[in-house]
Amino acid sequence: MSRPLVNCGHAEAWASKLGHWRRSCAIGVLLGLGVLLTSCARTKSVPVENVSVTPVTSVDVLRAVHDSGGKAVLVNMWATWCGPCREEFPGLVRVAHKYAGQGLKVLLVSADDTGDVAVVKKFLSEEGVDFPAYIKAEKDQPFIDGLDKQWTGALPATFVYDSSGKLHDFWEGSVEFNVFEQKVVEVLGKQAKPTGGNS
Repeated sequence: MSRPLVNCGHAEAWASKLGHWRRSCAIGVLLGLGVLLTSCARTKSVPVENVSVTPVTSVDVLRAVHDSGGKAVLVNMWATWCGPCREEFPGLVRVAHKYAGQGLKVLLVSADDTGDVAVVKKFLSEEGVDFPAYIKAEKDQPFIDGLDKQWTGALPATFVYDSSGKLHDFWEGSVEFNVFEQKVVEVLGKQAKPTGGNS
């Protein structure tokens, strides 16, 4: 006759404690991952009163590109009501902060209505934008054609210029941090290396 290794009374108590411990560990791991991912994905917000949003025409944007003094200039057309724009924004802001010291200038141009400046400022504040931003103050088609004829007007749209103001790259649609970084580093040259890190 074989004997059980643990008697039934203790086995139920042990199973209950083990199940509770496993659930507690799983919840702790998930919470920890959530905090880690949140801290990596978002930058710190800035006070809304520190957010600058200037109305611009396409001529103003191109002038800002030429006058930026940057080794690379990234212009991103976006809107607060555009889901894909909102999705890519953390990666965009992260690239702006990471490469600002290496000569990158980022011009964020909102396609929101000029009457929605407060909404735009609130969004930029929450996303940690601590550099000047812009809002389109021109009718759609002249603005689109004035920036670049290949742009269909779809959002988001990104233009990457070199230090002379020559368009190096353009795309429509949202991308992630690593694509922004790759395109920026191509223009910045060998002195800037993509790290894939969190800085």
